[in-house]
Amino acid sequence: MILTLPADSFVQRSARKRRGESRLKTALKTDRGKIRQHNEDDAGIFTEKNGLVLAVVCDGMGGHLAGDVASRMAVSALRDIWEETEEVPASPAECEAWLKEQISAVNQKLFDHARAHEECQGMGTTVVCALYTGKTLTVAHIGDSRCYLLQGGHFIQLTEDHSLVNELVRTGGISKEDAEHHPRKNVLTKALGTDPEVKVEAHTFEIEPGDQVLLCSDGLTNKVDDESLKDMLTALSSAEEKAEQLVQLANDNGGEDNITVALLELPSQIEEGEDKC
Repeated sequence: MILTLPADSFVQRSARKRRGESRLKTALKTDRGKIRQHNEDDAGIFTEKNGLVLAVVCDGMGGHLAGDVASRMAVSALRDIWEETEEVPASPAECEAWLKEQISAVNQKLFDHARAHEECQGMGTTVVCALYTGKTLTVAHIGDSRCYLLQGGHFIQLTEDHSLVNELVRTGGISKEDAEHHPRKNVLTKALGTDPEVKVEAHTFEIEPGDQVLLCSDGLTNKVDDESLKDMLTALSSAEEKAEQLVQLANDNGGEDNITVALLELPSQIEEGEDKC
């Protein structure tokens, strides 16, 4: 199933000129922040010869070294799966099923590792993945690392946090404003590697030339509001500069947590003969 975004975003897109960049641009930046002694985030952007891209951000948890292990293992395992996969599925349903299957396999790998190594007991990680096929974007996630889409002037959060506070907001227990300062804001209702089985949430979205896709850990979103994120992405800067500036802004606002940003800038050039409307 493909989820459609606000119709006026496509109207604004059609008004743009046909000339523009014809290749995908990416940027990846991770930082331990100003307070933490270790960086428990990990991330990767993996490409494929036919133009497919898999972006991953993980935010580890479980204390001193275990958080590092969980996030690093998850990203490494997904990279290996990506490199070993001969043919990535193309249809939205197949992409969603593929991501769910691979993330579930990584979940089992992390869970087994924690059981076999006492120092890693209780470790886990968030994960957010975006699979770009050139026509659609399939997003899968567990935890509170997020994926956003900037499209035609709209800045849209594509994922919903698997957290206690978000569940309270969703059920009307507290307001979004109260959630920002809730003492249990960082408590997750779901994580990768903490249980033998986990339900992965995955959805596919329509995309347009020139869209930007942002994956990030909560070290960014806890320090930078959506309006500021949107302003940064719409600035006339390179993808690398945007990633650097987002991390710097989070640090300027306190930098209490690790901060990770993965950015995809989709090609803005429309091939001759195509009619995007």
